[in-house]
This record gives sequence, structure tokens and C-alpha cells, in this order.
Amino acid sequence: MPIAGNPKKIAYDVAHGYQQFTRATLRPYTTEDLRVLLFNLNFVLREVRGTQVPLEDNEAVKDKNVKIRRLNQAINTIQSYAALKGIKI
Repeated sequence: MPIAGNPKKIAYDVAHGYQQFTRATLRPYTTEDLRVLLFNLNFVLREVRGTQVPLEDNEAVKDKNVKIRRLNQAINTIQSYAALKGIKI
């Protein structure tokens, strides 16, 4: 099943908490789809890490860290799914 929509938009949705990946949701994707998703997740992760928030703004720091956590969790889920299926990414 090809990726529905823009993969970069999906990565932003993961960062904002609108999309999550599990083994069941990754099952229909091909190897190339998983590579594209990983590339875009890493791209958005670099963007989020690069944003500077004032240290006095605790809420903004918390939001940034939550986005980073969500993206890392999605990347780890895709990598573990690929390892389980024997897919080289």
C-alpha cells in the first residue's frame, strides 16, 4: 500500500501527536515506503531539534521535548519492525 498523502506531513502529524505507528499500522507499507517515512521522520526531528525556545518558557520547552519523544518513538518502532521482518533500511 503506498503512503497516503505527503510523507513529510505524516512526520509532522507524528510530532504533533495526530499519528502513531504500531506493527499493525506498518504492516501494509512496502520497504520503500518505510525508507521514505524514516527519512522524513529524521528530517522533521532535525528541524524540531534546531528550533530554539526561551528557557524561561517551560511550556514551550516541554512541547519541544514531547515532539522529539514522539518522533524518536516512531523511528524506533519502524526500525524494530524492519528488524523483526528482516528488512534492511
